[in-house]
Amino acid sequence: ALSPKKLHASETNVLFYLNDAVTQLLEHKEECTQFGVVRYFAEYFTSVKNGNHVLFREFSYIKVTPHNRESFIHTFWKCFRQIGKNGDLLAMSEYSSLLQLLCPDFPTEMVQNAARIVLVDDAADSLMSFSDFIYSFQIQFYYEEFVESVSVIYQDLLSGKNPNTVIVPTSTSVEQLSSAANEEPDAQEGVDSSVFCECIEGLCERFKHKFPSTVAIKEILESSQQVSFYGFLMALAKHEGVNQDIGALPNKSDLLIDPEMDQELERLIAQVAISPTSNNSSSSAVGQKEMSKKASPRKSLHHRKRIEMESDGSTEETDSSEN
Repeated sequence: ALSPKKLHASETNVLFYLNDAVTQLLEHKEECTQFGVVRYFAEYFTSVKNGNHVLFREFSYIKVTPHNRESFIHTFWKCFRQIGKNGDLLAMSEYSSLLQLLCPDFPTEMVQNAARIVLVDDAADSLMSFSDFIYSFQIQFYYEEFVESVSVIYQDLLSGKNPNTVIVPTSTSVEQLSSAANEEPDAQEGVDSSVFCECIEGLCERFKHKFPSTVAIKEILESSQQVSFYGFLMALAKHEGVNQDIGALPNKSDLLIDPEMDQELERLIAQVAISPTSNNSSSSAVGQKEMSKKASPRKSLHHRKRIEMESDGSTEETDSSEN
């Protein structure tokens, strides 16, 4: 049985999706009524269940529920897994562009924060492997509010302030803190792990948003006497238990394995080989058919431009950590 807190969250999310479905129906009434209202609602909630509902939606929508965040992370992995499989290395701006193919108004600031977890030194033009980036991005995006609050705690400890009075930060204060964490030399030296752990445990007791399990947090912070802010976030990104709790990505050893997608690619390649004169039309038709199966009602209503589900590239070796 669900706890009262989880039951309330579940009911709230259902009401949110129902409200969004009705809003979309009213905005596109003529198109929806052509194939029936009942069918529209059935397709909408099927897409929510399957995680396809976040495709091409606005950022405010994809971040509003934990399920939406998980679905978006999973969709990003499915769409661009081939980058990692090819061994390609991309800059922060390139990962930002990929994310904006799925969510046009996805904020660059969040991608920058995810890149800082990997690069630490905030070298915007440095290259990152797909696996390094996606696990760090998962922590930054899924646990956004938690990361922001932990940043406040960390800065308080560095400055010697009382860490027991933690205020959930605004976006402006977080931007200032993030900048300070990269400019101050002491920020990279770290704080006392045991004190940091106690403060985070206190935060979790009253936190209303999602946060990693306290077991994982303790395991990370008890492994050393000192810890830096980005060192802590990187440890969370690499923690298999945290990754499993979110449920959006496979373990790192299986990150580049997707038999279903591989079979689809092999089928497309075989089709092109058989019909070289019509490869453009045939592959386009197949790609559009595949995307139509996965697209949300929102996408079909707007007839948005379809994207290719896989990327192709070189086989450079990574120059970033893949531990």
